Amino acid sequence: MVSIDPGRTAVVAVHLQNDIVGADGAFAQFFRAEVERTNVLDTARRVLDGARRAGTKVVYTRVAFRPGYPDLVANSPLLGMVAQVGCLVDGGVGADLAPETAPHDGDVVVTHQRVTGFHASELDVVLRGAGIDTVVLLGVATNVSVEGTARAASDLGYRTLVVSDACSAGSETAHAASLESLGLLAEVVTADEVLGAMTAQSAAAPA
Repeated sequence: MVSIDPGRTAVVAVHLQNDIVGADGAFAQFFRAEVERTNVLDTARRVLDGARRAGTKVVYTRVAFRPGYPDLVANSPLLGMVAQVGCLVDGGVGADLAPETAPHDGDVVVTHQRVTGFHASELDVVLRGAGIDTVVLLGVATNVSVEGTARAASDLGYRTLVVSDACSAGSETAHAASLESLGLLAEVVTADEVLGAMTAQSAAAPA
């Protein structure tokens, strides 16, 4: 049974951006089919809404670059594609968070320039400043930015949970393989398990 302290937990939504999860996004050919098949955006929204109701902090990580890409270090095929196709430009629609899972007032949005959310960003400072010791991760892609962020969270000492059905990858095989690896570093849970734990703790909290 999953147990969560809502006040010491943050749900971190990874790269739910138009260029990554949108039907017309720059990376739609890689990720959109699985986004649709798994209904991952609806599941992610359900977890995010439940977290807000429970008083759990909601944080979005968002990758975006300045026009002309002076802050892009294209040292991997994935980042090389960003400049080639001209996507994820800060201020552009493609870099915006997807409307289906858009942030609410009080949520935090962390923008960064690397594949994972903790590297060279204020994510760790934001979480520690809020007294967070547990992170619940969801988003796209499971085997790239979600897994990378989960590995960093684990190394930084956070209790780390990954919501299996609120993540997707370029294929079902890649998603499953990533979750299998992450099982050694994080707790792999379902949306229902996380929401149930948040609800139970909220109900048990003194009025």
